[in-house]
Amino acid sequence: MGRNVALTVVFFICLIGPAAVMAVMGKASIGALGRNPSAAPKILTAMIINLIFVEAIAVVALLVIWQLFTQKG
Repeated sequence: MGRNVALTVVFFICLIGPAAVMAVMGKASIGALGRNPSAAPKILTAMIINLIFVEAIAVVALLVIWQLFTQKG
């Protein structure tokens, strides 16, 4: 029972971490667009690349946690 509780806590951390990063990134990009609207294409490109990396890290973390959940032991 203790192993499942620990893995569940780590699972939720793996979900909350990328969500927090996306929220901070969205706030920062909106602030940057407010200060310099003419830089929108550069800001959008950088934001999309960063979102891809955050999602990739989140998916890998969730796959690792899922693998740990399905192991017998």
